[in-house]
Amino acid sequence: MITKGHFDVALDPQSDTEYQAGRMTIRKTYQGGIEGDSTGQMLSHRTSVEGSAGYVALEFFTGRLEGKTGSFALQHYGLMNKGESSLTVEVVPDSATDELAGLVGEMVINIEAGAHYYVFEYSFLGV
Repeated sequence: MITKGHFDVALDPQSDTEYQAGRMTIRKTYQGGIEGDSTGQMLSHRTSVEGSAGYVALEFFTGRLEGKTGSFALQHYGLMNKGESSLTVEVVPDSATDELAGLVGEMVINIEAGAHYYVFEYSFLGV
């Protein structure tokens, strides 16, 4: 199954005294096939090479997916290598609750003119 929509995101920089990482809290509001809110944290690192960086994040969503209610976690893994980017966003195994139990899936995020859009391909294990 595939669902689409958009989300608003707010990033709040946090300090990290142990490591030269960019640390941020994340707040998102999803609309479309996914409706609800998520919160999370992101760590990033920029290298001395222009256009090269990496980030990881976890976000915890609560709301509805195509009318089914529950929560789940998403794990982000992103790299940029001299301007070429790759991003994987997947549902954390066994993190989904309530009507979303058994959810597996991967999200593609596109940014166009500053707006964030998602395409979420998903299924339910055992269904």
